[in-house]
Amino acid sequence: MPTENSYLSDIEEILLHRHDNGGDYWATPDKRLLKGAPFTTIESPLYLLELGVSADDPIMKETANLIFSTWKEDGRFKIFPTGSIYPCQTAESARTLCYMGYANDSRIETTFQHLLNTQHTDGGWRCNKFSFGHGPETEYSNPHPTLIALDAFRFSHYLNNEPALDKAVDFLLDHWTTRKPIGPCHYGIGTLFMQVEYPFRNYNLFQYVYVLSFYDHAKKDCRFLEALDVLKSKTQDGQIVVERVVPKLGKLSFCKKGKPSISATKRYNEILHNLG
Repeated sequence: MPTENSYLSDIEEILLHRHDNGGDYWATPDKRLLKGAPFTTIESPLYLLELGVSADDPIMKETANLIFSTWKEDGRFKIFPTGSIYPCQTAESARTLCYMGYANDSRIETTFQHLLNTQHTDGGWRCNKFSFGHGPETEYSNPHPTLIALDAFRFSHYLNNEPALDKAVDFLLDHWTTRKPIGPCHYGIGTLFMQVEYPFRNYNLFQYVYVLSFYDHAKKDCRFLEALDVLKSKTQDGQIVVERVVPKLGKLSFCKKGKPSISATKRYNEILHNLG
């Protein structure tokens, strides 16, 4: 781990949670990789990358190996030892590995193909898990897993070359208009969505604009531009001010609630760069 890093105390704090779940690399002994949020195997490497830790760091390499150990030949990731494998789990795993530099790995290519082959009719991705019953709103895809999948795909050769991804973009842009809770998990666009959350964990305005800014199909759409204007209105002197952060991350300096965040502002500047 780096010793010359202004976020060294944040890095150390995240590493202190490495064995919280009983195994190593933020996992349980039986490879539950999304247990113990927000310090999970799938999420913790993303925080470290935001803080400047290299994907080549030995801990990061071993964490990637652990995630890959749950990969199945059909492209899915079984990040819980029992139960069904949901599209959101596969998308989350692929996204983390793409951020860690594995977008060109043949296993991830198989995962991309699996995701494209399992797209729902509305363009998004949808889990067959109905915690809220079977109302008409559950016939739609889940917006947040769809956004996560697009975040993974942006690292690939499919970016701006695959019509199926344009359909996923359209699904998310349509949600900006309807704003209603949709999908089996009832993702809506309301007060919480409009609060700038960082680091990216939940379905919210900042992550929504960030991911879509990579897709040409969104960049000139009035719905995207409206969302961008809302995000811009929340900046202070061109900086992103964190409005919401999960409490267990709240004491970390890179994402203090109510304070400008240097690392979040870097993501915001990526948005501006993507738009030329």
